[in-house]
Amino acid sequence: MSVARINGFADMFEPESSVFTMMEEHCRAIFPTYGFHEVRIPILEYTDLFCRSIGQETDVVQKEMYTFPDGKGRLTSLRPEATAGIMRAYIAASLNSKEQVSRLYTFGPMFRHERPQKGRMRQFHQIDCELLGSASPLADADVISLLEQFITSLGIGRLTLRLNSLGCSECRPKYREALIAYLEKHESELCEDCQRRLHTNPLRVLDCKKDSQQDFMKDAPRILDYNCPECREHYETATGLLKDSGIAFVQDDHLVRGLDYYCRTTFELQSDDIGAQTAVAGGGRYDGLIKSLGGPDVPGVGFACGMERLALLMKSPDPKKPDFYTVSLDPSCYGLAYRVSRGLRLAGLTGELGYVSSSMKAAMRQAGKSGARYAIIIGSDELARNVCAVKNMDNGNQEEVAVENLASYISTKD
Repeated sequence: MSVARINGFADMFEPESSVFTMMEEHCRAIFPTYGFHEVRIPILEYTDLFCRSIGQETDVVQKEMYTFPDGKGRLTSLRPEATAGIMRAYIAASLNSKEQVSRLYTFGPMFRHERPQKGRMRQFHQIDCELLGSASPLADADVISLLEQFITSLGIGRLTLRLNSLGCSECRPKYREALIAYLEKHESELCEDCQRRLHTNPLRVLDCKKDSQQDFMKDAPRILDYNCPECREHYETATGLLKDSGIAFVQDDHLVRGLDYYCRTTFELQSDDIGAQTAVAGGGRYDGLIKSLGGPDVPGVGFACGMERLALLMKSPDPKKPDFYTVSLDPSCYGLAYRVSRGLRLAGLTGELGYVSSSMKAAMRQAGKSGARYAIIIGSDELARNVCAVKNMDNGNQEEVAVENLASYISTKD
């Protein structure tokens, strides 16, 4: 009986894996230009971290986390997102005492037990970026600018940047009361999930995609109308900076984040090219999160990108052809073939070493399958004279090259 793959957990081979590698390479090339540094955090944390950061009443905590006790009975969970783990690491390392502003990013697998769907598996991957230590709207605009530059570098078009302000702990409670009062008038028209959220997490009702709710939700109170003067000024400054730099966006009064820790500026990149799940990246400000986890009162702003969803919008990179494939026509040639292949790799070339001796016809067939630019053929005659027959697999031309000249010969050929 074969061992089955778990539903919602995917294997990934090329060319799909090369798309993910390309995203990671773009992160490492672009994020440092904004002063961000890579951090690696565990995929397993104590469950309480996510309950305190994400929110006890969220769907993530209530229904979606992979949670189990450790050997001492303490509840642990596979991370459903990366922000909480970065905050814990920030607190543990006392980074606030070492630098005024910390700029951190990471990427890797996350886990949520929900119905697998296009662009979102139970094990999925995210790129996460956090700026900690600044409450300035300049930081909001800078992080959004980084996201926009990163997405553009991947060659992805037809995306819409949506923005909203969620207010703060001073002004949002008044909006929450007004929203609940409005929703109570339409309670019978709400879907089952929204009825459950009505008094525990009413802002999530704004995010519901059920067609039956769209008409009356158009007249729901706008959170911007309830922003205090400080929140309003913060949002106007951040959006003004984006306008001045030519970054287009849409004001979306129904845009909220699914996690409790967000405040003030919130944003999302959406695509119409991947089906019902339109969001490919999103984030915002979370000024009280670190304090709520027992750390210092440090503001923050950040975003996360769903790598599977970005991959749906990207073209797979053209595979790079190997430089060589080494062929042994006789077992006595194994030593030279091995040394030649190793030398070429140390010189920065890529290629495969054939592991068994073959007839010329079979050897050329294997070299052709490898996709290599050159076949390096070593028989007893070549071994005796310390040379190799080098065949151009594109035009069929073949030359004899001394072993010591092989690397330079292949490197200088187109």
